[in-house]
Amino acid sequence: MSNGSNIDVQGAVNNLVETAGKLFQLQLDLMNNSLKALANVAEPLAKTATDLIGNLANTATQVLQSVSSAVAPKK
Repeated sequence: MSNGSNIDVQGAVNNLVETAGKLFQLQLDLMNNSLKALANVAEPLAKTATDLIGNLANTATQVLQSVSSAVAPKK
């Protein structure tokens, strides 16, 4: 006879496995979303850095041209 104290081991194991699976899926989703966020941040930063380097190179070229024309003898 059962007195109501039977433990549902299979149900407990199923719940435990299901919870572990959900936790694992949440971790994967978190990592995936973090990588996407990093990529979204890195893309504009890389473009800005590239533009900045290009502008610095152009400025340096203009400065060198100005110095060269100032130093060159005038005819």
